[in-house]
Amino acid sequence: MAMLRDHAPVERVSSTHQAKIAYVYVRQSSVGQIRHHQESTALQYRLVDRALDMGWPRERVEIIDDDLGKSGADAQHRYGFQRLIAEVGLGHAGLVVSYDASRLARNNSDWHQLLQLCSMFRVLIADSERLYDPGLYHDRLLLGLSGIMSEAELHQIRMRLHTGERQKAARGELRIPLPAGLIDAPAGGIMINPDAQIQARIEMVFDSFLRLGSAKAVVRRLRKAELALPVRPLRGPAPHEVVWRDATDGRVRNILKNPAYAGAYVYGRRCAAPERRCEGVKTPTRAVPRDEWEVCIQNAHPAYISWETHMAIDNKLADNVGNFKVGHRGMPRKGKALLQGIVMCGSCGRRMALNYSGPDSSHPVYRCRSDRATCTGQYCQEVRAPRVEAEVERQFLAALAPDHLAITLAALDAIDTDIHGLERQWALKRERAEYECERARRQYDAVEPENRLVARSLEAIWENKLRDVEKPAAASAALGM
Repeated sequence: MAMLRDHAPVERVSSTHQAKIAYVYVRQSSVGQIRHHQESTALQYRLVDRALDMGWPRERVEIIDDDLGKSGADAQHRYGFQRLIAEVGLGHAGLVVSYDASRLARNNSDWHQLLQLCSMFRVLIADSERLYDPGLYHDRLLLGLSGIMSEAELHQIRMRLHTGERQKAARGELRIPLPAGLIDAPAGGIMINPDAQIQARIEMVFDSFLRLGSAKAVVRRLRKAELALPVRPLRGPAPHEVVWRDATDGRVRNILKNPAYAGAYVYGRRCAAPERRCEGVKTPTRAVPRDEWEVCIQNAHPAYISWETHMAIDNKLADNVGNFKVGHRGMPRKGKALLQGIVMCGSCGRRMALNYSGPDSSHPVYRCRSDRATCTGQYCQEVRAPRVEAEVERQFLAALAPDHLAITLAALDAIDTDIHGLERQWALKRERAEYECERARRQYDAVEPENRLVARSLEAIWENKLRDVEKPAAASAALGM
């Protein structure tokens, strides 16, 4: 009986199977496992010998190791597994060898898809211990149970990891990616980035928004002054290193909405969003409402703004997005009308849109479209802009008349403060360029003169840094600073 059990798996291998290719599938879940668990990787590569022992010639044994460093939770980005499925479906495979079911898939839908194809095309499956024929009931049952256990094991691993992570985050000890304006303190904890230019640029973003009231207006101001923003990318050639990028609406909003700048330690700002997979996002997430954050510890570290200011900025951004919704103030828009974007309908309370009439479309008209939007086919009301604006202008100037001198002085002080702020930003920018230039010069001086292979490259870098020193001076002169 023992001999029968030993030889029974080998008897399942026919010449038809051996005429096809034996695929050895190798996978490790992460780069860390590849680096630290090299014996496990080598053990999977040695499964080639198992295929040879079952009668396959070496030239018909192929290794698929495209998925090293990728999780087996799904097959979306596992191109090696997708290739294996394609080879089985095309009838090229006679045997699939893997160390165990968890190497092939930790998702039952992927696992049973492979089993179904192997059963249809009479492909054998082998692990480190046994040989299975998915076309046989009992073997299919064992393979199905292996897939269930593999998926359950992944669930238990995730639960242990997430529970420990949440407990550490509740104490404020879990390390989270920090924005460019903050760094990890050498003695532990979080501190403001000691780089004066980074501090000044972050402060400028907050000050500009509090004065202008719009993220897009802050972007326009930064771009007009040719001032970039410090960002810390999570991926790329230099992850977590501060780099300077052009101001965009998204980057400005990331600064304004980040509670870390208000001194708060927050965990759970985003959660998984599987419904966004159709958008082509690799790891889709969505923002979690502030009231549903799992951990929010205020005054956890030094801050650029107070928590109350952060709340006011967040509410203002939400109002700006819902410009035509009831209960949202919105932001004034560009146009010929004085009250564009801020006029409310006296009948329904909704924001009124601006249209232009006349032969040359030069006469602005405030028009409420709420009834039109509800498919009644009629406008709620419309008002000619000049009739309204003349009265608004008269009342506005009358209200300012008693304090017109103080208002004028305050406006001049604001302009003077703005100019001095830009001058400081450009001074810091020139100082950084000069430092980078001096650093490039020292590197060039340190190389041996006869080592031209290195000297030429360092000389080119030094020349580029010299040009960078000239750019801030020329740009600031062009901007009148």
